[in-house]
Amino acid sequence: MRYDAIIAGGGPVGLACAISLARDGRKVCVVERSSVDVLANPPFDGREIALTHHASNWLKGVGAWDQIPQASICPMHTARIETGAAGGAPLLFDAPATGPDALGHLVANHLIRRALYRVAATVPGLEIRAGQGIDTARHDARMAQVTLVDGSVLDADLLIAADGRFSRLRDAAGIGAIVHDFQRSILVCRMHHPAGHANTALQWFDEGQTIALLPIAPDGRDGASSSLVLTLENDEIARLKTLDEDAFNAEITARTHERMGQMTLESPRCVYPLKAVYAHRFHAPRFALIGDAAVGMHPITAHGFNLGLKGQETLARAIADGPGDAGAPSVLAHFARVHRVATAPLFAATNTIATVYTRDEAPFLAARKLGLALANRLLPFKSAVTDMLMDRHS
Repeated sequence: MRYDAIIAGGGPVGLACAISLARDGRKVCVVERSSVDVLANPPFDGREIALTHHASNWLKGVGAWDQIPQASICPMHTARIETGAAGGAPLLFDAPATGPDALGHLVANHLIRRALYRVAATVPGLEIRAGQGIDTARHDARMAQVTLVDGSVLDADLLIAADGRFSRLRDAAGIGAIVHDFQRSILVCRMHHPAGHANTALQWFDEGQTIALLPIAPDGRDGASSSLVLTLENDEIARLKTLDEDAFNAEITARTHERMGQMTLESPRCVYPLKAVYAHRFHAPRFALIGDAAVGMHPITAHGFNLGLKGQETLARAIADGPGDAGAPSVLAHFARVHRVATAPLFAATNTIATVYTRDEAPFLAARKLGLALANRLLPFKSAVTDMLMDRHS
């Protein structure tokens, strides 16, 4: 079985890459451990993805946007950043008066996965081997080859790892990575509350905790729902994960200072370790890294999926503009160079912000409040950040 590219991992970025390459006329195989049933109907995983307009337009272009229930898409009109328990003036980013009317759109990750699978399943030249894992992989100057758990052997011009920030294929290829362990975990779930959210995404660096409340599209009930993203020390998150539901509701209401009223859990609680990852290299002979296997971002800027989507676009474009060989050294070198320029500054800046804004010593608290106050007055800065949030220059 010979392909132009084999993609390890059928998550959103892996499926997006497969769609991009197959639409360019390439023969592609996606190998994914999850079953077809899971790919077709992924379970809720707690994550709400803040899609830039560039990402939304890409999804529209391949037909995936129409596969997402429109009632589940929540426009984000404002991003609000606060620091400290005492509040103070927030830093606000609003959608520009000249349009479009939203900074971006919030969509549940499992709905994006489902939509991309529905598209991928219909694209000619794209094969999905679900319920299969890769047992061994090798790649050299001549070819890439994988042996699946069932013994099948697949050959390709290029092997693409889209198997997550703790990528097994990246490790097997001898590619190291910068791993920034924040010694924290994240708990994500949906909470209902009586106060409306006004389509505002809140990032709150409170003392001793970091809270994000991301707006969920209305469902016709009184009040509103938000996605809670709570960052705490690992043992605290483990405790909250299994806490009795009534006690959990009471504690989250207290942790949010009752600003949205009584908080009521309405989804499973999902927990993730807080580790950011940046691969030392994005390629090896006939081997490329995309998505979190290349760059696993801290979620503070909500740019992880957006960067992953742009990364697969960069790879697909490099292949399309290349000599016809998907794994040619010139193709992979060009991809790696462009993707590094696009991701390295944002990765470094995000980690710095995440470190500084979670320190609770008095000098850091004072500096944080002063920084937000100054930033709120710098209109060129706010305009530049708004452009970044909206990805207006892509």
